[in-house]
Amino acid sequence: MRKAALLPVLLLAAVPAWAQTPAAPPPSGPAAGSPASAPISVPAPPTVDDPMLVAVPPPKRVLTSWQEAVGLLRSRSTDLRIALDQVLQAEAATRIALAQYLPSIVGTGIFTHQLITKAATGFGSIIIGTGGVLTSARVPTENTTIGQIQLQQDVINAQEFDQISINELSEDAARLSVDDEKRTLALSVANQIVAVVTAERAAEINRVGLRVALEQAEITLRKRALGAANGLDVVRAQQNAANARATLVTGDESLHEAREALGLALGIAEEVGVSPAVDVGGLAKDAAGTCRVVPTVDDRADVAAARTQLEVAKRNLRNVWYTFIPTVTAQSTVAAVSPSGAYPNPTWNVQGVLSVPIWDGGTRYGNLRNARAAQDIATQQLEALKRQAIIQVEQAQRQMLVAEQSAKVAREQRDLAAQNDQMTQLGYMTGQGSSLELVTASEAHRQAELNLALLDFDVVKARLLAILALATCPW
Repeated sequence: MRKAALLPVLLLAAVPAWAQTPAAPPPSGPAAGSPASAPISVPAPPTVDDPMLVAVPPPKRVLTSWQEAVGLLRSRSTDLRIALDQVLQAEAATRIALAQYLPSIVGTGIFTHQLITKAATGFGSIIIGTGGVLTSARVPTENTTIGQIQLQQDVINAQEFDQISINELSEDAARLSVDDEKRTLALSVANQIVAVVTAERAAEINRVGLRVALEQAEITLRKRALGAANGLDVVRAQQNAANARATLVTGDESLHEAREALGLALGIAEEVGVSPAVDVGGLAKDAAGTCRVVPTVDDRADVAAARTQLEVAKRNLRNVWYTFIPTVTAQSTVAAVSPSGAYPNPTWNVQGVLSVPIWDGGTRYGNLRNARAAQDIATQQLEALKRQAIIQVEQAQRQMLVAEQSAKVAREQRDLAAQNDQMTQLGYMTGQGSSLELVTASEAHRQAELNLALLDFDVVKARLLAILALATCPW
């Protein structure tokens, strides 16, 4: 009789403290003030101590705001740096094309020493030296020095002149690619921040679940000591605790990986956490503050860059046709020779050179075929990118609605699982139900809590995607 009287009091300790939904109200009983209506004193759950209940320590670096994340992206992102370097390469290509059309000045110096000479004979050996004195010489002249400066300027060269504007278009495409890279990086970092917060919440839920499972296992051991439970009940409770441990280990590793992924996204080769002061729900608003929503997919940076690349391909095809046109070049040369001989020294000439391309083995025709193919490739890439962007925007809008509805359903499932868990434990205290039902309800409650946490943060991700899917980020 003593054991039977203690049993309900001990089993009441099995009610988990983390159940968020209260149990259904008890049916109406005796009138207030009667002995039966006196409140029952529920003892505290048994104290459990386990090393795995200790929370994962925070990392050395903790992100405190979205502005800090953007600052790290600007200074440490390798992807952004590569995109910016590609803009520099495009600018350098434009400068090279301009240099091909600007005047060129080349200075040349030549010193010649003849290894085989002979003395000049006859009248041909008489030359007029300095001061009009007749001297003899060896032929050919043993040592000669020639110095000249040549200036060359293209007067008519349509191909080189057109290449300048083509490269300027390539610069525009590279800059648009940078804006799209910023949009992609912003979305990636925002998702990684949400992933870290989600993993931290999941790790917290896993520890609460392990604590509840350990408390249930302890109560089951006490119940067995009172003779109200058997070995199977104990094994089931311990199996529930083991499953909770396995979930906790996996969740902790997911948290470490999420922190490392955030660190890599920010350009830091270590774990990066997220401060509790960061409003995850307001990330979409913060991201929208650094980016600008555009009206259509045609205004999105990647689509605009692809459209510019198509224009570059068209201009390249026209540029190949310009190679069939004759070119006119003007050049002037000033030269000095030592010894000077009978000619003026120095000499200065001006030349006009007309170059008419006749046959080059078929190089220009090969370039035409290549340029036509490149134009078609650029056309297809633009069309494919526009289709993909349209679908991405539609999916982003739909995904936000689905995420909100899924979170609403998950919240109802969590509430029902909490009620089922609490009612199952109360029934188990009074001798109704089995340990299998108790363990099953506890695991279902724990899984429902995890699902709700994941889906709540999926809503944040969906809102981020809905905003950044149709945006450009010129930060």
